[in-house]
Amino acid sequence: MNQQAIEFELTIIVPVFNEEDNMVRVKEEFTAYFASSKYKSKVLFVNDGSSDGSQKMIEEICKGSDQFSYLELSKNHGLSTAIKAGFDNTTTPFVGYIDSDLQTTPFDFDLLMEHRNEFALVTGVRQNRKDTFVKNMSSKIANGFRRYMTKDTAEDTGCPLKIMKTEYAKKMPFFTGMHRFIPALIMLQEGEIKQVPVRHFPRIAGEAKYHLFNRLAGPFKDCFAYRWMKKRYINYEITSRS
Repeated sequence: MNQQAIEFELTIIVPVFNEEDNMVRVKEEFTAYFASSKYKSKVLFVNDGSSDGSQKMIEEICKGSDQFSYLELSKNHGLSTAIKAGFDNTTTPFVGYIDSDLQTTPFDFDLLMEHRNEFALVTGVRQNRKDTFVKNMSSKIANGFRRYMTKDTAEDTGCPLKIMKTEYAKKMPFFTGMHRFIPALIMLQEGEIKQVPVRHFPRIAGEAKYHLFNRLAGPFKDCFAYRWMKKRYINYEITSRS
């Protein structure tokens, strides 16, 4: 284990796609969080092929810092790929993620970290959501159908505030759209899940990248992919070795 993995306990992945209007606020919010939290954590930006000025701003934020670093993907692949790239490059015992629109706050990571040793995944449940009626309703429909198909019991699988043990994150089978199934994928590994209420805020800059079609149609199809994979998933534990 290298020195960095020993020093930091949590890596927070921040996927970025054309969010230049939010980057100054992201830096300020995390700088304040680092100063107040008892947990030693750091940010890993994953720039998912932004075509605006996000990359330049990320480089400015990360310059000379040991708490901000970044990966730049060659092109836009989508949120699942950005999260997986972050998982693949995490060296700390715990890993989490948050959206760069800051509709959730990094300060609530401390609420999740309290349960980090007892559960494989600790996930937020957004309280008093500040989204539009259409977004809230489509989210409820998608969550209800996903719970019926996966039996994962997660109330708010789309909440962009999660932490998990890195060993579980790295073993998750990932493909496009599977970021919506993280609780179910942790359960495939017989990991236990804790759900914690977190705050939710309105988006105050930039534009949402998802609309009604990709919030409902994609997850609907992915539920069948998950059911297929669940029957064929290979899970094992080594009890001894020579």
